[in-house]
Amino acid sequence: MAVNAYRSDNSCSLEGVVPSAASLRVLRALESAGLEAWYVGGWVRDAIMGVPSHDVDMCCSGSWEESERALLSADIDVVRSGIKFGGITAVVEGERIEVTTYRLDGFYTDGRHPDEVVRAGTISEDLARRDFTVNAMAWHPERGVLDLFDGRGDIQARVIRAVGEPAVRFREDALRMLRAVRFACRLDFAIEPATCAALAECAPLLDAVANERVGIEMCGILATRHGGDAMLRYPELICAAIPELAAARDFDQCSPYHAFSVYEHIARALTVAGELSRFRIDGGDPDSEASLSLMWAACLHDVGKPACFTQDAGGRGHFYGHPEEGAKMARSIMRRLGLSDMLVRDACTLIRYHDMPVEPERTSLLHAMQLFDRAGCDVARLMGELFDLKRADTLGKAPSCFYYVEEIERMREMVRELVANGDAYSVKMLAIGGRDLIDAGVRPGPRLGELLERALQAVMDGRVRNEAQSLLAYLGLA
Repeated sequence: MAVNAYRSDNSCSLEGVVPSAASLRVLRALESAGLEAWYVGGWVRDAIMGVPSHDVDMCCSGSWEESERALLSADIDVVRSGIKFGGITAVVEGERIEVTTYRLDGFYTDGRHPDEVVRAGTISEDLARRDFTVNAMAWHPERGVLDLFDGRGDIQARVIRAVGEPAVRFREDALRMLRAVRFACRLDFAIEPATCAALAECAPLLDAVANERVGIEMCGILATRHGGDAMLRYPELICAAIPELAAARDFDQCSPYHAFSVYEHIARALTVAGELSRFRIDGGDPDSEASLSLMWAACLHDVGKPACFTQDAGGRGHFYGHPEEGAKMARSIMRRLGLSDMLVRDACTLIRYHDMPVEPERTSLLHAMQLFDRAGCDVARLMGELFDLKRADTLGKAPSCFYYVEEIERMREMVRELVANGDAYSVKMLAIGGRDLIDAGVRPGPRLGELLERALQAVMDGRVRNEAQSLLAYLGLA
């Protein structure tokens, strides 16, 4: 196909989004060598939506070797980042631009990676192999937008649609199913009916995908703050990603405090947690990304309920021990998905204590803060997330429970004051330490720790002030 045949009706209009000078330099270097090059993928999608994107991908008619020679001759550094799939990375003033040759994917016998990558002759062939219409567009400063599958129409309609037959696309690469949900959540789009039906049909194919890749996509979905919507709209896929959630579907809690099944309660709590995550007790930026520890905790906070279910003589359901069981299950799930140790620790600590009784009074709150400190967590942040989780959990129950929200917010404000005042919940925060006790005549050994712990409990209970002389006197050492 001739280059001139690609010219679009809207020329180079991109809703005012201007490509970086670095990426334009890469484009011109490739063209100066007689190659054809285009901006492709997510950068084009975001630009058409009027949203700046920092990740730039380009497609080029040359082989990776030809692209590399063109860039090096223009004094542009090159990293051979994906030559197996025809890709390299150009580096200009710290900006990285991915450059991939036009390609066709071969068969996907493993349901994830093509057995071979065949070089395509045109940009049109390359776009036809891509996953979703909103990602299958190309743009050039002079030739404008190349949109063969009506990606702009789907952007306007706010839908995610597979390129070609959805089930075929998902059988080629099962991870595309989670990508579809992530894009829908991130862009606040719906998944069009045929593509949505294929998600449910092909969900079992997710077993072929490496657990770590599933974990990355699930983190991406939860980070959008729309994970609850994903659970309700695409339950087959979410339960394929986290099979332990399947037992919660349609699980009647048999309780006047719960108006929904375990699964729907979790989804509703996750939605509320996503909204609450914009406001943080440690004074952080409310516009920052959602805390993954809170999102994962909300997603898995009641995963242990089905295994702990009992009914009393009156038929009322109970879930004794479900926070402990849930934390144990969540740890196994998150480790299987390859999530970081810190994320696993924080989320599982929240799950372990999400149902813990806490009173809106100083001693009770300090003892809760002590639990998070002993777990090695950031106490101020995790206490804020604990209240977010408690509030989300409450609002996912029956309306008769909503009164508790006011008490939760009173406790949140009290913890803010305790943090600001530096009230002690750890021996490290005491006005005395081991050296002071030794100077007061205590011999080195286990008794030092016992005395400091005794002093801390007295301070937390309000029986002594956190002052050196008062503490030594309380311990009988003054």
